Amino acid sequence: MKKTFYSNGKLLITGEYLVLDGAKALALPTKFGQNLIAEKSSNQEIKWKSHDADGSVWFEDTIPFSAIISNTPFEKESVKNTLITILREAFLLNPDAILNSEGYIVSTHLSFPKKWGLGTSSTLINNTAQWFNINAFELLKNSFGGSGYDIACAQNDNPIIYHLEQGKPVVEKVKFHPTFTENLYFVYLNQKQNSKNAIASYKEKKNNLEDAKEIIDQLTETVLDAKDEDTFAQALEKHEKELSSILEIKTVKESLFPDFDGTIKSLGAWGGDFVLVISKENPSPYFMAKGFETIIPYSEMIL
Repeated sequence: MKKTFYSNGKLLITGEYLVLDGAKALALPTKFGQNLIAEKSSNQEIKWKSHDADGSVWFEDTIPFSAIISNTPFEKESVKNTLITILREAFLLNPDAILNSEGYIVSTHLSFPKKWGLGTSSTLINNTAQWFNINAFELLKNSFGGSGYDIACAQNDNPIIYHLEQGKPVVEKVKFHPTFTENLYFVYLNQKQNSKNAIASYKEKKNNLEDAKEIIDQLTETVLDAKDEDTFAQALEKHEKELSSILEIKTVKESLFPDFDGTIKSLGAWGGDFVLVISKENPSPYFMAKGFETIIPYSEMIL
């Protein structure tokens, strides 16, 4: 019997990096996501196949139960080793899912291109947690680490305000329906950012962040409650300046698009994946002329 699990992708609108230290973040689940189909098999192994959005197979291998139970790494097999780490931590949280099984055939399917960075890992972790009947936040903490906002998006079909309280996730479903969504676009920067590396860099640079957290909390509330486009844009521009100062990095607009007539906001890890663009005119000609051809209107991206 096949079991199918699904998780939403994610975009972090405010609170990037500082969400790790308890700041409130506005996060939006996307219309894109990933499913996982598991069926019983044999031979004390998992036959695994991962599909990209175009149907192509980007990873395929067989993982013996023994490798999961003993956490056996495979030389030069980074994807396989990462998967074993996730499955090992899932096994530790619920050993019966492996010990009481003869084997599995598993396939995963992304509905967005893997390179987009909308949550290939977080959707996998949340789907695996559903499959093993365990807590996805615990699985994330024990495997990849991170704030967990992406897991919250995977599990919710509504916009959320997310923060950590004494290390525990707090998820608040909110109403976020800007009247100016026709002027909001998501542009892919043609490179996937490594979240682990970005977080490590942030931890090296951060100082006393209490004042910054308070500022970001206030800006998150302003963004959430904004009744007009100008208030929304101004809050996001202030957010960019605040993070630019903390990270000691130029904003994406300063570094890539200084002549753009509108607001550009980094989302998630700076330097890659998507940015949010606020423009009264369709910005597609501008970005396409600069080689950025993936431009998605808000209504086509966000649940």
